[in-house]
Amino acid sequence: MRLRQIALVGQDLEACRAEIADVLGLGPAYADPGVRKYGLHNAVWPLGDTFLEVVSPTQEGTTAGRLLDKRQGDGGYMVILQTDDLEGARARVAEKGVRIADQFDGDGVAFTHLHPKDVGGAIVSIDHMVPKERWQWGGPDWEKNVRTETSVGIVGAEVQADDPAAMAKRWGEVLGLPVRGDGLSLGLDGGEIRFVQAFDGRGEGLRAFDVKVRNPAAVHARAEARGNLDAHGQVVLCGTLVKLVQA
Repeated sequence: MRLRQIALVGQDLEACRAEIADVLGLGPAYADPGVRKYGLHNAVWPLGDTFLEVVSPTQEGTTAGRLLDKRQGDGGYMVILQTDDLEGARARVAEKGVRIADQFDGDGVAFTHLHPKDVGGAIVSIDHMVPKERWQWGGPDWEKNVRTETSVGIVGAEVQADDPAAMAKRWGEVLGLPVRGDGLSLGLDGGEIRFVQAFDGRGEGLRAFDVKVRNPAAVHARAEARGNLDAHGQVVLCGTLVKLVQA
C-alpha cells in the first residue's frame, strides 16, 4: 500500500494553484476532465512520481463544497493509496462494513472511494493501475510535468481526530495495515499516515502532508515571502500544513 496522491479542496482554484506551484517549485498542472461529474474542476501536479491535487467546486451541493463549509475554509480532502491487490483490498473493505462512496473499473485503472463516515477523517481512495507506474489522475503524459529541482515527493499524511488512537486502529483494520507501536501511525511503502489530536476547532480532517524537498530552508523562505506561514511559522498551502522533509 503506497501513498500516491494527496487532494486538497480550495474555494479559489487559481489562488491555490499559484501558491502551491510557487512555494513547492512545481511544473505545469493537469486538469482532469473526470472531476466534472462531481461538480468540480482541479489541478494535479506530479512531485516525483507522487501527486498533489487541488479541487474546487463549480456548482452548489458538492461534497467538496460541504467540506469547505464544515471545516471553515480550504483544507485537506482525500488520501489516495495505490495497491497491487485491489481484489483483496475491496474484500477487506466489505468485511469491515465500510460503505462505498464511489467505485470505478476501467482499462487498467480502478478505484474505490471509501465513505468518510465509516473510516473517519478524510475520503480514502484505494486505487490500482496497470502498469503500476501509470497514474490516470495526473494525465496520460504526466512525466513531462515533473520538476524535481525543489520538491521530490509526498511521503506522509497527517489526519486530526477527536480520538486519534481509535481512528488509527480503524484505518489500519480497513486498509490491512498494522498500527505502529506508538498507536498513532501506519507505515506505508515509502511513507506514513499519522493521527493527531484535533485542537484547532475545524473538526476531524486531513491536517497536513509531508513533502520531501531538497532545501527546506529555501522552501520555507519562499512561503514566508508569499505570506504562507501560520502563526507558528509552519508552511500552509490551501489551508493545509506542509511539513518539509529533507531529501
